[in-house]
Amino acid sequence: MRIQVRLFATYREIVGSRGLTWSARDGLTLQELVDGVVAKYPRLAGHRDTMLLAVNHDFAPSDRILQEGDEVALLPPVSGGAP
Repeated sequence: MRIQVRLFATYREIVGSRGLTWSARDGLTLQELVDGVVAKYPRLAGHRDTMLLAVNHDFAPSDRILQEGDEVALLPPVSGGAP
């Protein structure tokens, strides 16, 4: 199956692209996808613990099973705003 991976901010700079098309086996979890992306782009490893994950525009847990055509977003933590 194919998954679209969208990268934002620092992650985009590390990978050198706004997105990737990821080929994967059926039953892949979001965590396994992240593991694969980090293995291919090891500079992302230092961001793994704070990475926000979304599938099809909704935040998702790492154990979510991905489906053909899903769009996964890897987002850095968000900060700012008024106290």
